[in-house]
Amino acid sequence: MKLLKDLLYGVRLKEVVGNTQIAISNVCYDSREVTDNSLFVAIHGTQVDGHNFIEQAVVSGATAIVCEHIPENTTAGIQYIVTRNSAKALSAIASNWYENPSQEMTVVGVTGTNGKTTVSTLLFNLFSELDGALCGLLSTIDIKIGKESIPATHTTPDALSIQQHMRTMVNAGVTYCFMEVSSHALAQCRAAHVDFDAAVFTNITRDHLDYHGDMNSYVKAKKILFDQLKSDAVAIYNDDVKHSISMIKDCKARTKSYALQFPSDYKTKIIERRFDGMLLSINEQECWTRILGDFNAYNLTAVFAVAVELGKDPLQVLTTMSLLQPVEGRFHSIIGNGITAIVDYAHTPDALKNVLKTIEILSDGQGKIITVVGCGGNRDKGKRPIMAEIAASLSHRVILTSDNPRDEDPNVILQDMANGLSPDQETRTIQILDRRQAIKSAVMLAEPGDIILLAGKGHEKYQEIKSVRLHFDDIEEIQLLIHS
Repeated sequence: MKLLKDLLYGVRLKEVVGNTQIAISNVCYDSREVTDNSLFVAIHGTQVDGHNFIEQAVVSGATAIVCEHIPENTTAGIQYIVTRNSAKALSAIASNWYENPSQEMTVVGVTGTNGKTTVSTLLFNLFSELDGALCGLLSTIDIKIGKESIPATHTTPDALSIQQHMRTMVNAGVTYCFMEVSSHALAQCRAAHVDFDAAVFTNITRDHLDYHGDMNSYVKAKKILFDQLKSDAVAIYNDDVKHSISMIKDCKARTKSYALQFPSDYKTKIIERRFDGMLLSINEQECWTRILGDFNAYNLTAVFAVAVELGKDPLQVLTTMSLLQPVEGRFHSIIGNGITAIVDYAHTPDALKNVLKTIEILSDGQGKIITVVGCGGNRDKGKRPIMAEIAASLSHRVILTSDNPRDEDPNVILQDMANGLSPDQETRTIQILDRRQAIKSAVMLAEPGDIILLAGKGHEKYQEIKSVRLHFDDIEEIQLLIHS
């Protein structure tokens, strides 16, 4: 139980009706989770408006309501707290409810279109190995507390879940927490009251425009992470990409850059590329890594920069980095019967281009590149023809197939993709709706020395069709085929 007045610390109040000295036994933003003496926070969501459920929350036992406007019909004895932004208020309330756990750990947030999962996961693995510290991870793939793992449902959880997970981490003895921070989460203030000690900007390219509307709004959403940093934090940014300077503009934290192309605080050169790894020079110190791809050279540099800025010995960091394994579903290579298969989460135009460019460099013109790719339903439709064009321009053969169609007709998605193809590209492209059959067909087309890319799903072990998640794992499917 906590007093309402204590939970409202840090919330910008417009109006208070009632008594803030009452005891609260539960905080929620879903009226179905209301119990006696609950504080219900009414949020304008993307699908529903919590303000429409205030009366239901009161009937279920809520004694206090946080909202952006007082309902026409109020109930006697109920406390109404009016704020300009209920979502931001929930973030503060959640932090207060769980006693501000982010202040008891070193917390690193990672944002960007591509690379969030890789950077945050590699940081978790690196710091776990460096000095045996107990670490926590909030990522697209899973939530980790040391060796314990919980499947993740969102890239960044809701505000209450973030603070709950962090409190569990603190109670377990976690000292470092690494967290993916999505643009949706930033726009919805889910991490507004997380006390970040460091933040990383990887890159920004077209994605999520179905939600943000345009690139300018997308950039502004990402920038929120850096705008909220305190002066004793550090902002680490990729200086080779667009919008890097605007991302850190007016940032109160000290800033550090990393790059492969331009002079920077953390400069990396790729000395050698092979299918079993890369030789890098990071700040003129060599490091062998089992992790492939020029894009991963950026990710590894970001990891190195974070570790050094948080006080770790550079040589020890490089030594430990050389032992790190690739992140699941990120340029995951499988070799069998003379064929190399790459499974990668690439689901944006830029990510797909990066993966295919890496394959092109590594193959050195030996063998065909066969790409199996789809696009998700109920997401940015504008990127579909771009994805198909990139696949066709950098592959010898392309198979367009289903990804996670969700509530859309997968045939329509494939047609949207095919609209981006030139007549010549169309002759090298086939459409196979069934993803399992598409993968089988890719293997049938492949000869020894060829490379198959399965793009879009990576670590995911399901297909989402008409609101139902069916088991499907690209890695499982390709292993069965090329190892048979």
